[in-house]
Amino acid sequence: MKHTKPDYWFAAKPPGHGWGWGPPLTWQGWAVLVGFIMLLIAGSVLVLPYGTGIFLAYVSVLGALLIFICAKKGEPPGV
Repeated sequence: MKHTKPDYWFAAKPPGHGWGWGPPLTWQGWAVLVGFIMLLIAGSVLVLPYGTGIFLAYVSVLGALLIFICAKKGEPPGV
């Protein structure tokens, strides 16, 4: 059985550059990032008129979803 390296969508930040992920490595990662940005733009047009608090909740949910996807499909982050 051949051991293969997992196909990560997002690269971990290099040591000394903080914790988290850097730019996408694959088209799937780029699709997630572009989708995130498009949803932010759409939210600023569709959700923001209903109030700043609702918009902040919307952005928080989107941010949490992006972090969840990065955690599942990205390299393990280091410090």
